[in-house]
This record gives sequence, structure tokens and C-alpha cells, in this order.
Amino acid sequence: MAIHDDRPAGDPLAELKTANDQRILLLVMDGLGGLPREPGGPTELEAARTPNLDALAAGAECGLHVPIDYGIAPGSAPGHLALFGYDPLQYPIGRGIVAALGIGHPIRGGDVAARLNFATRDDTGLITDRRAGRIPTELCTRLAALLDGIELPGVEVAVRPVRDYRAVVVLHGAGLSDRVSDTDPARTGVAALPPRALAPEAEHTAQVAAAFVVRARELLADEAPANEVLLRGFAQLPRIPSLTDRFGLSPVALAVYPDYKGVSRLVGMEVVEGLADLDAQSRALAAAWPGHDYFFVHHKYTDSAGEDGDFDAKVAEVEKVDRALPGLLAGEPDVVIVTGDHSTPSVARSHTAHPVPFLVHGAAVRPDAVRQFGERECAAGAWGVVPGRALMAIALGHAGKVARFGA
Repeated sequence: MAIHDDRPAGDPLAELKTANDQRILLLVMDGLGGLPREPGGPTELEAARTPNLDALAAGAECGLHVPIDYGIAPGSAPGHLALFGYDPLQYPIGRGIVAALGIGHPIRGGDVAARLNFATRDDTGLITDRRAGRIPTELCTRLAALLDGIELPGVEVAVRPVRDYRAVVVLHGAGLSDRVSDTDPARTGVAALPPRALAPEAEHTAQVAAAFVVRARELLADEAPANEVLLRGFAQLPRIPSLTDRFGLSPVALAVYPDYKGVSRLVGMEVVEGLADLDAQSRALAAAWPGHDYFFVHHKYTDSAGEDGDFDAKVAEVEKVDRALPGLLAGEPDVVIVTGDHSTPSVARSHTAHPVPFLVHGAAVRPDAVRQFGERECAAGAWGVVPGRALMAIALGHAGKVARFGA
């Protein structure tokens, strides 16, 4: 469980928070922002048939948001932290802790966690697939159990499956530090990188990580396609004030992928387990309606299709969310935000720094001229381009959860 500080000094939203029964729904299509696949053509979002999203946008205030800062391509965890109203540069979080908390793995003080990708390595040592063909979770579970037996002097090693090709490794011992570089080169055709200490106090941890990688390769030598491990996001448990402490919210997260449950737990959200798809999320949303006033619904597969370079698949995922939208809105939330945590254009096959479209709908909005939910129309919307963390402030204001400042 995350450790929550008192509210940050000088935080106006925290100081002006006001309780009421207004409900806010945040719907995140992961990696929503895109690019045309041919000059002058539509992005994935613009190409998708989205009658429900377009109708919502027509009665909303729209714009683009920059999750971290200009020119910085966000990771998913900091991108979501921004959407929850936090400055990711003030509250840096590593992917390893997010992954561990996402599966409910206990984290002790001083532990270091790292995200582990099973990958494919050729006979010359070069990475040919950073995701091992997106192996099924069943295989990931078996391989994680194989690596869980690794013994290193003075350090306890736990390896747990997360989902598909993703796992997490947690190191427990004295003198550990998370100031260690990733071994994931973030591209194919090259060798995995050695873990390097980014500060003198991390030399021991870098050596431990290097020994783990060597032993993992030995154990995976006869496995195909997952014969390599890539480590990223070395992290220790951060100190982050909760959504309840900062904004007075009673929040709940409805996500399928574990990592997004993890970042939700970091900010004190209740997490609904056992969800498999949008239909299940819609049912769980209805069940969670009493007793909460902030609802986070996450859809992963727009991002997965973008990372795979599949333009048409990403279009299909956007359309799937559009079809599910009436069910998600059946409880009539007072304020609705629809957006993404970052851009993942299929032509880039990766997260990029492009601003992300968003809409904010509710009784208190002043609808702008946007009629189609897409990048170019939202660029001309009422809000223009804002920091990602501003979306929480906008939603709280429209929900009447912020008191007047000053006399």
C-alpha cells in the first residue's frame, strides 16, 4: 500500500476542496493520440467511426493536453499521474513499483522493483522482439516461476507474472537503490543494455541486476520465443498524497491491466478486481456508483495496437470504446472526461510527445465548435493546449468541488 503524505503546501485545489455528491468519470483510451499514416490523411481517432464520442464532443469543451512537458514522450505511469491531477515531474514514479502494486505484491521499505519484459534474442545476442511475440500470460506465469528461483548473495529475489509478456522482479535486501538504468534498449537489432548505476549508492544494485540478467539468460536458453529479459523502471515506493487527501474524492479504478491498478493504488484509489473487458467494466461501474464520486475507467488496447504499428487495429479499438460509451454513461455522471494518457501513433510504434485530445462534458460547460472528437478539431476547441494535470482541476471546477478563492 502506498504511503500518503499530508497535502502539499501551497496546493490551491487541496486547500479549496469542497465535498458534494457530483460524480466525475474519467475514461482513458491508452495511447489515444495518433498521426496520419499518409500525408494529409486522418489519424486513427479521426478515421474511426465514433458517433457517440462525436455527440458527446458536440456538447463539450475540448482541447489538447501535454502530459509531462513540451517535447517529452510520457511513460504510462506519469501520463496517468498527470490525469489524476499531479505534476509527474514533482512526483516521479518508476514502472517497477506500479507493476508490483498492480498485482498486489507486498513492497517493503527499501525494496527495489523493476518491470520485466520477456523478449527474443538471436544467436548473436541481438534483440529481435522486445515483447517475445506478446506471449500468453500462461507462458509468462511459467517462466516467471522459473526465474523466481534465482538466488543472489544477500538479496531476496521475487519474480511474479503480470500479464502477457510482462512480469515484475522485486529485490529485497540491505543497501539497495533504484538509481539504476534500464536494460531495455527500446529498439530491436541491438543487444540489451547492461544495468548501470546512476549514482554511487546504486553500484551494488546494478551489480545485483546484472547478475540476475546473466542467470535469467541461462535459465531461458532453451525457451522460444522468450529467451531474454529486459528490465526497466527500477523504482522504490514513492510518497504521494492521495486523491482523498488532496481533493476530498472517494475514487475507484476500473482497469483490466495490472499496471493501471498499480498507479491507481499509488494515489489511494479503491481498485475493482476481476475485470476482463469493457462490458465487465460497465457492469462494475454501475455497481460502484453508490459510495464513490470519482471513477477511472481504462482501456489498454488502443495503446497496444499503436505499439504494434497496426493503424486499423487501433481504429477498431477506438470504435469498440465508442460502442461501449452509452453503457458507461448510463449512470449519468455529472462530469465526463474522455482522453488518453499519451499519444501512441501506429506509424511511430511508440509513445510520442504529441498532445492528446480531450473532451470535458457536463452541465456547467460552455460547448465549443468541436463536432468530431479528433486531434485537429480538438486543437481548435475551447481549452486549446493545457498541461495534462489541468484536466483534474477543470473537472473539479465543473463539478463544483472547488470553493471560491479569496473574498
